[in-house]
Amino acid sequence: MAQRTFEELVAEGAAEPVAGWDFSWLDGRASEARPSWGYQRSLGGRLGEAAAVLDLQTGGGEVLGGALDSAVRTPPVLAATEGWPPNAAKATELLGPRGVVVVRTPEEPPLPFADGAFDLVTSRHPATVHWEEIARVLRPGGGTYFAQHVGPASGFELIEFFLGPLPEEVRRARHPEDEAAGARAAGLEVVDLRTERLRLEFRDVGAVVYLLRKVIWWVPDFSVERYEGRLRDLHDLIEATGPFVAHSSRTLVEARRP
Repeated sequence: MAQRTFEELVAEGAAEPVAGWDFSWLDGRASEARPSWGYQRSLGGRLGEAAAVLDLQTGGGEVLGGALDSAVRTPPVLAATEGWPPNAAKATELLGPRGVVVVRTPEEPPLPFADGAFDLVTSRHPATVHWEEIARVLRPGGGTYFAQHVGPASGFELIEFFLGPLPEEVRRARHPEDEAAGARAAGLEVVDLRTERLRLEFRDVGAVVYLLRKVIWWVPDFSVERYEGRLRDLHDLIEATGPFVAHSSRTLVEARRP
């Protein structure tokens, strides 16, 4: 098969829909190692023991849906929030038939739920973490927040390829020590806190275009036209040396309301 050109690869990455958190389009084009704790699997076990669950910033509902597949039972009360309309629609389509109430709500507080309404609050890769709101909606006396956060300097080898070196305060954002301090300041007890750095590989420039369109906070002003020069540089680099390697950062957080 003839090797695809820069223009063909970029066009493929620019044309693919980016709603939801299904990254299967990247299969064979990019890869990311997974954390050792297996968040979705662990979440499935916890769902089976919970009475009332809230999944924050659920995206297209794929992670929660996968966890429900492995849960021994579905919680009697199960809600999810999402702020981006295309994702909220996708999550409603996926999760609604499974008894999940999907609420389209901004990421900023307050959450549209009563104090102490949930014994389990979850989230995978929330863009923002509002600890006081999480603490408020958790049931006193053991309500638990269980989540996988993006850690510090995640994907920065790729981000800085486009933006140049970033200041230290930006690299430190989402540091696990700061996450723990935020949880404790909101009155929560931090039960578990683990961080791992994981290998990312990009095998063609189309995969990078697709990802930067989907994960819009990595390069906030990204467009193919604006960054065509750097995209060409990246394409040439991959052609000459093989996959572009970066590292993601993931933090497992478990915090309990006393």
